[in-house]
Amino acid sequence: MSDLYLSRIRSWFMSSPPAEWALNRLRSTLIGALSQGPIPRHVAFEMDGNRRYARSHKIETIEGHHLGFEALARVLEVCYKCGVKVVTVYAFSIENFHRPKYEVDGLMQLAKVKLEQLIQHGELLDRYGASVRVLGRLDLIPPDVLEVVERATAATEHNKDCVLNICFPYTSREEMTTAIRTTVEEYSTTPRPHSTPFSQNRITQKILSKQAGKPDFLEPIRESASPTPSSLQSDDQDDAVSTATTLHLDSAAVKGVDDEETVAIYPNAETITPETLDRHVYTADCPPLDLFVRTSGVERLSDFMLWQCHQDTDIFFLKCFWPEFDLWHFLPVLVEWQWRQKQKAREERPRRRVKQA
Repeated sequence: MSDLYLSRIRSWFMSSPPAEWALNRLRSTLIGALSQGPIPRHVAFEMDGNRRYARSHKIETIEGHHLGFEALARVLEVCYKCGVKVVTVYAFSIENFHRPKYEVDGLMQLAKVKLEQLIQHGELLDRYGASVRVLGRLDLIPPDVLEVVERATAATEHNKDCVLNICFPYTSREEMTTAIRTTVEEYSTTPRPHSTPFSQNRITQKILSKQAGKPDFLEPIRESASPTPSSLQSDDQDDAVSTATTLHLDSAAVKGVDDEETVAIYPNAETITPETLDRHVYTADCPPLDLFVRTSGVERLSDFMLWQCHQDTDIFFLKCFWPEFDLWHFLPVLVEWQWRQKQKAREERPRRRVKQA
């Protein structure tokens, strides 16, 4: 009983105007101090623990998700004030459709309400020039929610300074599958012009001349002796293109000036690299992921940003539930990240000196 009484007194004191003013001043001072050091350009949050927070506080599950959205608003302001350019959050997994229908419907309606509030009161995003992007399987979103999603993205598309990526509904496996599918479509339907300095007629003349044992300039080509396009299909192949994707001569070669031809070819699959897939993932135009944060004490990525996490991504697993997450939880993470960046910079200096020597 005494603990509950002290908790109420603490809540009353912290919500009083003098305490709020002092906390805001302290918060601004800390954010300003952090901004003097290196700041991650791209931060991802796996907002986990809403349901467990609700159970531990004996409130409805949907109320726990509602408090999670409020925590997101607090964290966004901290990130944008510090100078973070891109924030990516995991709002809804495709796997969540397997949850009870009432919870899925409640989450969809909550997302609809919050996005509508964002449209009506978008001061936070407009203040920092942040645009909203919804990444994932939009075809799985109910029509009434999808209409609000489209309005929210359209209402903030004029903002160019920062980005808020909302993954909804999303999984990394689905994202990578989509990236591979679009890459295959690009490589199989988009021919590229390829110039060769030797025309097909010149090559044919050379072959026939050698077979006849005569110089090629003494043996002009007869029209009746010209090989068919199918017989030449494997002769004029460039090492950088695939023989399986080269078009037929009669439809793909265009005679040019000075015996040069332009041949329409398809890209070789051997030229596909990780950078190729980078151009087709949902975050293609975003900077590399610098910082990944997951709350609730679970230490796994759970099918979120698997492709974007690379050798320089710092990953933090925090024990607090997402509705509890605020500046005081994020502050140690940023300080630790800045310290690691300074350590990396110190390690790089001797390597650079060795290379220069």
